[in-house]
Amino acid sequence: MEIDLIDRALSLSREMKRDASKIIEPPEEGFIAESNKVIPFAIVKGSRGYIEKVTNQINGCYEKGWFDACAVMIRRLLETLIIECFEEYEISHKIQNSQGDFFYLKNLINSILNENSWNIGRNAKKALPKLKDIGDKSAHSRRFIAHLNDIKDLIPDLRLIVQELVYLAKLK
Repeated sequence: MEIDLIDRALSLSREMKRDASKIIEPPEEGFIAESNKVIPFAIVKGSRGYIEKVTNQINGCYEKGWFDACAVMIRRLLETLIIECFEEYEISHKIQNSQGDFFYLKNLINSILNENSWNIGRNAKKALPKLKDIGDKSAHSRRFIAHLNDIKDLIPDLRLIVQELVYLAKLK
């Protein structure tokens, strides 16, 4: 009898959870990541709202195991921070085509590495192509599926480059 009641209670609980998930939407601007396992939020806190939100999504995707989404958001953050650097120094025309559109990430990376207005650190220079590669594979390769270690192995490099670009862009 007692086991039947427990089984019935568990069954009702599962039904309620399933029904609630059909009705309840996530918050308009999403959830706050529970951890900072990829990028410590302190690095971007107080910079720009959209940079903070992308960083939150990177961390949230990682903790949920959505590694392709995490890699694509990493790619987006790199593009954004590189553009921020050029805008801060009022030389964004150097990373735009004749229509005023910003370059794709490959050319953005080449531009930031070759710009004389600053000096990118040696480790950051090595990290940028690796970070681009995982983002490109996750965004553009039909058969590539990112796994935990694809992101986990890049975390030290990512932290380094994000912090360097945040400072170069004078966001902190």
